[in-house]
Amino acid sequence: MKLFFSLFLCTLVCSVSLAQTLTLDHYLDVAKSNSPLLKDLHNQVASNQQDSLRLRAGYKPQVNLNSAGLYAPTIDGYGYAGAITNEHTLNGLVGINQSIVSKKNLDAQLQAITLQSQSITNASKISEQDLKKAITTQYITAYGSLQQFKFNHEVVDLLSKEEELLKQLTRSNVYHQSDYLTFLVTLKQQQLQLLQSRLQYKNDYTTLNYLAGIADTSMIELQEPVIQQAPRPDVNSSIFFRQYKIDSLKLINSRQLIDFSYKPKANLLADGGYNSDFMGQAYKNFGVSAGFTFTVPIYDGGQRKMQYKKLSLAEETRENYKAFFDTQYRQQIAQLKQQISENENLLNQIDEQLKYTESLIKVDNQLLQTGDLRIADLILAVNNYLTVKNLRTTTNINKLQLINQLNYWNR
Repeated sequence: MKLFFSLFLCTLVCSVSLAQTLTLDHYLDVAKSNSPLLKDLHNQVASNQQDSLRLRAGYKPQVNLNSAGLYAPTIDGYGYAGAITNEHTLNGLVGINQSIVSKKNLDAQLQAITLQSQSITNASKISEQDLKKAITTQYITAYGSLQQFKFNHEVVDLLSKEEELLKQLTRSNVYHQSDYLTFLVTLKQQQLQLLQSRLQYKNDYTTLNYLAGIADTSMIELQEPVIQQAPRPDVNSSIFFRQYKIDSLKLINSRQLIDFSYKPKANLLADGGYNSDFMGQAYKNFGVSAGFTFTVPIYDGGQRKMQYKKLSLAEETRENYKAFFDTQYRQQIAQLKQQISENENLLNQIDEQLKYTESLIKVDNQLLQTGDLRIADLILAVNNYLTVKNLRTTTNINKLQLINQLNYWNR
């Protein structure tokens, strides 16, 4: 009795909670808006834009106000040498410093920041694909559990109707009491299976909310995911290969920066203000000065060649990784397409078998009404129907998961 009450309560609650429906797109949008990783990567790109502006600002004239004072007393001839300290000094100067840098040098430094931003942007797109794949995978899993629950509900309804008919036929001595009890055991097993499938769907649905960052423990029906094989982009424009291209550009840029670090460097200096040692007419010590610095690298012990060698090794490593990933990429695509095709063929065969099992159930139901059916045959037909139906659900879910894996590489 408790089992029937629990089953009734389960059906009532599910009917109310499953009245609403949610789509896969809804979860994808919510997951992307809630993802702290995507927000972090977006902020890193914005931070790099500020670095680019700061670099440009650093090559503009730098103006500083500097002031210093010193008093070194001499008592009875004891104290610091006045020729060194001037005994007392005071200065207050406004200084201007302008670095002289070529446009190509500045562009190379800006290019390093731009490439870093492009690398982060590409990583953001890959992370978005990872998130989309994870959410879609869990959505398909939860949807499969929902389909299993609905199917079990359908079977319980079917068996419950036949149980009422069989009970009447047993009372009329058309069937033995043992036949009725055997059938009743099958019905109760399916009722337990229904409760278990509901619990499985609730767990899978809660996990989906958890992955999407949704704080909700209710249970709502999921709409069938519309997932089609998306066309894959050209390898050269794929985000999974773009990172290798960006890394190559980074190495070229690093070589340019090394070359510019060995170019002559010049700075222009100027200041103006008050600078006095109070040894003469201190009120006249207002003035200005200007100058420059110029540096030409001559010898550094061969460090430049060493840096070139490191870049060459890094480029060789990049090419090795790219070649290996290209092989894995093509093999993965071919394998997924083959598995999808095999699943489609299997689904066609299952659908054909399902027609026979459904027809057999209908025939058995008619024979049951006249008492011309063995209960063992009915149970066997129901079990065969369950097996085929479960196989179809599992195969269809596997197909959707395979398409989801294939679509992961379509950006």
